[in-house]
Amino acid sequence: MTSLHFTQVDAFADAPFTGNPAAVMPLDAWLDDATLQAIAAENNLSETAFTVPTPDDPDADYALRWFTPTVEVKLCGHATLASGHVLMADAMIRFRTRHAGILTVTRDGDGYALSLPAWDMAPRALPDLAAGLGGAPVESHWRDGGYSLFLFPDATAIGALTPDFAALRRHGDVMLIATAPGDDSDIVSRVFVPGGGVDEDPVTGSAHSLLVPFWVARLGKAHLSAYQASARGGRLGCTLAGDRVILAGQCRTIIEGRFFL
Repeated sequence: MTSLHFTQVDAFADAPFTGNPAAVMPLDAWLDDATLQAIAAENNLSETAFTVPTPDDPDADYALRWFTPTVEVKLCGHATLASGHVLMADAMIRFRTRHAGILTVTRDGDGYALSLPAWDMAPRALPDLAAGLGGAPVESHWRDGGYSLFLFPDATAIGALTPDFAALRRHGDVMLIATAPGDDSDIVSRVFVPGGGVDEDPVTGSAHSLLVPFWVARLGKAHLSAYQASARGGRLGCTLAGDRVILAGQCRTIIEGRFFL
């Protein structure tokens, strides 16, 4: 029998039972993909992060991959933040990823700052996705790779959304980001990825790779406060720095244990 250490962390959490839970599982070497996916399904969290040390890589300390209960994802912010929280030995840690390049986590006061790529979107009519999302968006935008964004008039409209998850699953692994100006923050959002095994994600770092450039262009300032209005909720400090989005947030270790194979 093989046992693996794991830590469950609430990322972007400034109070108990908030933020987005992630499992962080450091490995000495990669297991086969089917086993990684089965572990993530067993954990049954939005994402499980797996890391492997990269001593021969001058640009990274660890290789990093993320799995939902059903698929491997190309970018995950909250589980990267959680991985930094678990593994950081100094002021910064660097992760090499398969699709998003090098991601870094640095200490920032009593929390952390996560550097992600800044991604632009293009306006596009998305009537089928909008119908499944519900509500009445005033704009819709798309980025190749399965990312959609819907602008709503206010935070009340965001809170009132009741998506048809069964209908949205038929569109495959697409992230749906619903956003509006916030009431007590600059921006508010909710994020749904039913085709990727996560009906509603509690706090989604990767969505802010899209949200921050989108809102900086509209609000005319590079520093934003963001609230993701899921049932758990989470707050993020957001900065657009050239081609990078910097997200500030806290982490809380919730569970430590052994996973037996």
